[in-house]
Amino acid sequence: MANPVGGFLVTAAIIALLHAAYSSYEHFAILKAMGRSDESVRQLPSDLLVEVAVSTLLFIVGVTFYAPPLKEISWASEMRKRTIDEMNSRPSFAGFNHRGPIVFSAPVPVAPIPTQ
Repeated sequence: MANPVGGFLVTAAIIALLHAAYSSYEHFAILKAMGRSDESVRQLPSDLLVEVAVSTLLFIVGVTFYAPPLKEISWASEMRKRTIDEMNSRPSFAGFNHRGPIVFSAPVPVAPIPTQ
């Protein structure tokens, strides 16, 4: 079952990331309105970079908490769920429509090829 704390962390991280995206858009819009859109000024403020980093870490932690527990993937754990009849049945070896009757039947007479 999913942990509600993980769901809350994921939601908070998505909201924080969307806020950082909107804030960066507003920052560049203000720079453009002031006429300072040259390359030397086109850097994001450090608080936005910190917000993006924190929201990414929150998202990773939230997804980790929200994910269900991992399942065991060993052969022994798989065999606990199945019977030997399921694992040892080989239907490919039970072919009832095979070439045996044709191979072991009487040969078909072949007409001789006329020579000229």
